[in-house]
Amino acid sequence: MKLLNPYTRYPEYNCFGCAPNNPVGLKMEFELRNNAIHSNWTPSSDFQGFYQILHGGIVAAAIDEIASWAMQVLCKTSGFTSEIQIKYLKPVYIEKSPLKLEARVESIQEKHAIIQVQLWDNEHTLCSTAKVDYYLFSEELARSTFYYPGVDSFFEQD
Repeated sequence: MKLLNPYTRYPEYNCFGCAPNNPVGLKMEFELRNNAIHSNWTPSSDFQGFYQILHGGIVAAAIDEIASWAMQVLCKTSGFTSEIQIKYLKPVYIEKSPLKLEARVESIQEKHAIIQVQLWDNEHTLCSTAKVDYYLFSEELARSTFYYPGVDSFFEQD
């Protein structure tokens, strides 16, 4: 199920990871499948480090972005990254796109969610894995202060 980006209704919205009109952004889009967030993403060649290899910082940004969407949709609130541990297993060749990312909530405790992320190239090579610890706001604080629109806004309404 394709997820809607509810933040596009804000004129100042310019997220590096998911804003569709950010000229230098990743422009990622997301789906919900099997209780996980998925993204098929084709990075621009502007994001390379070594020739035709995706820069490690961009890999980290894509991982953090999909983990954020997992937090918002699956944990039903917003928050911020408090820790991210990434294992770079293989080079991510831009020409082997679209890349496939998957984020799953491993655990939710009082104010933290641990989210596991995997990134594969289009040849099904696992290139990176990550464990992302998100500090969670209460839904009330997320809505009142951080523009969290509520989980229903990520889904098309009948």
